[in-house]
Amino acid sequence: MLVTNKDLMVPARKNGYAIPALNVQNLESLTAVAEAAVEEKSPVILAISPSVVKYAGLPYISGMAKTAAQNAPVPMSVHLDHGENFEIAAKCVEAGFTSVMIDGSFLKLEENIALTKQVVNMAHPKGVSVEAELGRLAGVEERTVEEKDAILTDPETAKEFVEQTGVDTLAVAIGTSHGAYKFKSEAKLDIERLRIISQKVAIPLVLHGASSVPQQLIEKANKYGAQLGNAKGNAIEEIQKAIPLGIAKVNVDTDLRLAFLGAVREVLANSPKEFDPRKILGPAKAAIKEVAKTKMQQFGSAGKA
Repeated sequence: MLVTNKDLMVPARKNGYAIPALNVQNLESLTAVAEAAVEEKSPVILAISPSVVKYAGLPYISGMAKTAAQNAPVPMSVHLDHGENFEIAAKCVEAGFTSVMIDGSFLKLEENIALTKQVVNMAHPKGVSVEAELGRLAGVEERTVEEKDAILTDPETAKEFVEQTGVDTLAVAIGTSHGAYKFKSEAKLDIERLRIISQKVAIPLVLHGASSVPQQLIEKANKYGAQLGNAKGNAIEEIQKAIPLGIAKVNVDTDLRLAFLGAVREVLANSPKEFDPRKILGPAKAAIKEVAKTKMQQFGSAGKA
């Protein structure tokens, strides 16, 4: 069933679990995530980035995602991830997305508030929920205290931002980072900062850049020719500490890509004469599905549909 992020995340925050927001790129990743949600009886957020909209075409990717959600026996939302301007958010609302993120984190606070309010005023009358971001994601393990504070979410500012914008959910920066090469050492999230934010902000909170970069996925991809080096992610234990403190949505993209990469490389390495796309991409779909199911179990959403 097709629902909004708010529909999924308010119960999640109340009951201490998080909804996986899993980035889908194509048919294989979309069906893998949808099938995982059905099998795990888990709600899920089908996250679609602006780059995927450009790659796949808005009518195609939105049509596939809406079809998957509408025909599923578990609740799913179709969500714009990291929309960078009003125009892309409006186009996705028009295309039938049930949730949009407007990422004004690169703007000055006043500009971020103004942009977010503009999107809220456009989306809410159409029944679409809105996510915004405050603070910036970056690897912070080697930064000074002053530099960390400059990019992490300030709790009091978060409270004011939510009050002034009317946003439904808020992405906070507490030490996560996008991509596979997140950290040179084990990452530690600023749990105490999150605790304070959750006391001041009642709406569901979001954790971006939360892939754990499992080493078995790195090793498999490298075994078959990838050059991923010493990539590191967020320890799942750190993510699980954050969930009871208001994190109701956890974004995962890199782990799905790594699973896809390793599976495709294995097929091509072991079967160099293979040219059937289904036989090349089928194992990749299966690999993504397993990662998706693992995230649903780890975040506590399995069995909640």
